[in-house]
Amino acid sequence: MTPHPKAFICGCKGLSLDAQERALIALHQPWGLILFKRNVDAPEQVAALVASFREIVGRDDAPVLIDQEGGRVQRMGPPHWPAYPAAARFHQLPGGYEAQSEAALLNARIMAADLAAVGINVNCTPVLDVPAPGSHNIVGDRAYGTDPQAIAGLGLAVCQGMLAQGVLPVIKHIPGHGRAKADSHLELPRVNASRKELETTDFAPFQMLNHMPLGMTAHVVYEAIDPDRPATTSPLVVEKIIRGHIGFRGLLMSDDLSMKALSGDFADRARAVFAAGVDIALHCNGDWAETEPVAMAAPVLAGKSLKRAQRALKFLKMPLEPLDLVDARARIHLMLAGSA
Repeated sequence: MTPHPKAFICGCKGLSLDAQERALIALHQPWGLILFKRNVDAPEQVAALVASFREIVGRDDAPVLIDQEGGRVQRMGPPHWPAYPAAARFHQLPGGYEAQSEAALLNARIMAADLAAVGINVNCTPVLDVPAPGSHNIVGDRAYGTDPQAIAGLGLAVCQGMLAQGVLPVIKHIPGHGRAKADSHLELPRVNASRKELETTDFAPFQMLNHMPLGMTAHVVYEAIDPDRPATTSPLVVEKIIRGHIGFRGLLMSDDLSMKALSGDFADRARAVFAAGVDIALHCNGDWAETEPVAMAAPVLAGKSLKRAQRALKFLKMPLEPLDLVDARARIHLMLAGSA
């Protein structure tokens, strides 16, 4: 019987797993693997990489993740896959919310079909952040507009489209990166808005989609809640806001632990993530000198975290909805022509 995996997700360096990566994955049993452009060449190659990871860990449904949002965040692209539009494009479509959500759902179904065809079963989208005036453009056109209600509605359409084709969506960056005036890849953003402001805007889309199976934290300090720690490592934010006010009950993963918003060595970062109540630590860059301390600090999935992981994977057993890809691609082309 395959043992329960450990509570972390790793990356890998190239187009296939080398001998060291295979040995370390077999030893540490990560819950999942995340892919980036450096890991993507052609459909057959991606499918082989995904299959090799699952063979090593011995779990047919082991999560393989990717950031395939569209626009400037798209790991699989031409010539083998379409260049998908950024999230903001859907908000700009004529015809109001109904037409926009129909297009967002159809686009998500097509994108998910691309991913499922190579074995990828988790997509780190939709972005539910609410951009604020003067904020850093790290979110920008990755957001579905600036109105929390509209963002939640289009985000829900994306989630439904992903799930219809057998891919789990990840709502991010919970509880909200939209006010940040810095890029958390490079430094730690601090947000000084009041809790009331945050609840009205930033937290609202996540609250409306709190039933989704997977969520990803924000490396952002919310001074009104915990002035000392970013959400990713803050028990106050995780328990009072993400689990409490927002009511998110899904599996909660950190954003990438190698981002410069976080400090300390990688074992300390991982321990802080788990101490805060986050279920899964994410480490992306494929450098096992950094990943191994995360793996060593990660517990075996157990208790509530294991139940959340199992519940998330049950979504993959839902019946797939039939999709004529040729017809779907023609229809989305016509829909998007309205905002060109």
